[in-house]
Amino acid sequence: MSINRVSLYHLETLLWIDRLGTFSAAAERLNTTQPTVSARMRELEQRLGTALFRREGRAMSLTAAGRKLVRDCDPLLRDMQYALLGSGGYGEASGVVRIGAGEIAAASCLPAFVAELKADMPGVGLEIEIDLTANLIQQLLTGRTDMAFAAGPIAHPALKTSPIGEVELLWLASPAVASAFASGEAVLPVWSLASHSPIHGRMRDAIAASRIAQKSVNLCNNARMMIDIARVGGGIGIFPEPMVRGEIASGALVELDGMPALVPVEFHVAKRVSDTEPVLDRIYARAATLRIAAASRDFDGDQ
Repeated sequence: MSINRVSLYHLETLLWIDRLGTFSAAAERLNTTQPTVSARMRELEQRLGTALFRREGRAMSLTAAGRKLVRDCDPLLRDMQYALLGSGGYGEASGVVRIGAGEIAAASCLPAFVAELKADMPGVGLEIEIDLTANLIQQLLTGRTDMAFAAGPIAHPALKTSPIGEVELLWLASPAVASAFASGEAVLPVWSLASHSPIHGRMRDAIAASRIAQKSVNLCNNARMMIDIARVGGGIGIFPEPMVRGEIASGALVELDGMPALVPVEFHVAKRVSDTEPVLDRIYARAATLRIAAASRDFDGDQ
């Protein structure tokens, strides 16, 4: 056994294969190629003199020796990372953290969070992706994303989550459309987020409880696009309050009277339970303290 020829990158690669489940996912997380990951594991097996993986069809799984090495080395590498960060501080931290967020979360709390994070950890590169909650959770589980800000309750044994507040939904239209709707002059189009959105159901139920004809309902997968359509008189919309503060303050959009109440949307931050890297733990702990602030309901006054 040639322990003196085992490098940290061999063990780090092994741990990421175990966390993410495949060589290709580990390669993406380590910013390298799958052949490089495979070569590292062959080297590690040769230098330890034991098989760490067994092939099962086209899949690979850890042997008993591989699982034991993961259990033994994971806390050692984590302690080493903490020791190095304790010496240089988180201001000296490096690496890349990939953050996913839904469109509403991105508009609610992400900009200020990212700005503060970059000020405190300038050496940590951030890769931010805006996507639907269902896609974000899948990306998180497969290791393509390290942390996610997502709508709705998130229940999965592989994920650690923390609530960060609620976002109010509002019935809005341009002043002219709101006036026409109040007088019942015409059948007006109404806009809702599409069915793959986690808040589509509550929008659908609210529309069904209103006096809006179902045939007038239109779907869109982009809230910003819906807001722009409503702003130029293209119909009624159900919109997340943080994304329309400017339009409400300027009078471009106004609330509709007498519409069914809408349940606020819960938001959570999530990461993988198995991912215990100190830098990511630190970022997650900071994200968990966020609170999405509700705006004043006095839209005619100061915000």
